[in-house]
Amino acid sequence: MFGLLKSGLNKIRKAFSKTRSILGDKMRSLLQRPLDDETLDELEQILFEADLGSTLALEFVEYVRKYREKYHHPIEAMKAHAQEILHTPPHVQGKTPTQSPKVILVVGVNGSGKTTSCAKLARIYKEKGKKVLLAAGDTFRAAAIEQLTTWSERLKLDCIKGTPGGDPSAVLFDALTAAKARGHDVVIADTAGRLQSKTGLMHELAKIERVAQKVVPDAPHEIYLVLDATTGQNALDQAKTFHAFTPLTGLILTKLDGSAKGGMILPIYHQLRIPIRYIGIGEGAEDLFPFSPKLYIDALFS
Repeated sequence: MFGLLKSGLNKIRKAFSKTRSILGDKMRSLLQRPLDDETLDELEQILFEADLGSTLALEFVEYVRKYREKYHHPIEAMKAHAQEILHTPPHVQGKTPTQSPKVILVVGVNGSGKTTSCAKLARIYKEKGKKVLLAAGDTFRAAAIEQLTTWSERLKLDCIKGTPGGDPSAVLFDALTAAKARGHDVVIADTAGRLQSKTGLMHELAKIERVAQKVVPDAPHEIYLVLDATTGQNALDQAKTFHAFTPLTGLILTKLDGSAKGGMILPIYHQLRIPIRYIGIGEGAEDLFPFSPKLYIDALFS
């Protein structure tokens, strides 16, 4: 068990290596100099390049300026401020199911790793001893149906799928009906990965929720948005758009192992206060981890 935990920690540290090369390494070199206005200006630029955004970069610098006497080193001050941000209570939270199954909708744009994240999330619940059913509701992309079907076979999980071009709501209805009949604990539903017009997105998600509630009255219990970390500030814009039309209860950040933009987790939570639930740091089924603010901050700034 200890070996698995150590392996996971090493993967998380490695996932943030590109961001750390911009953030931690540059900061340590810079902060060997006197902490004057010129140094602080350069620090702000480094934070901005790590995708913290201009507002939060300035806020970190002002925190260092204000509390420079309190902390042994400026990096310790920034770690403390990051902890304050990530430990601020979220604005949203999921529902506790009043009956089985627990229903999780997974939303996001194509290419974000949404479908793969559904499978990886299902594996986590299976490892907890839960009976999980997958719903291949991204019917507008035949490859997504095939992909989730393949994952379900690999993980030995039930999967309900529709026909390409079919109604995503009908797939979810069938999945929830089957889950209740077969005694599944959790249903994880992939949804169409489109960001067409905002009105279209709103109507599609609203219909899915209405149909789900016909079978499980308090569904969905969680709505997770999958974001591609390599897109940086664009991921924040996506989160704002989705959250405006559906009550997101959590975020999944993927592709962190290929990104130098790991700092973007901080502005996303700072602005939206939607919990970061999981981070994806690889292609394997086991490469989705519950988000730990402490591990993240240590990996980012160390």
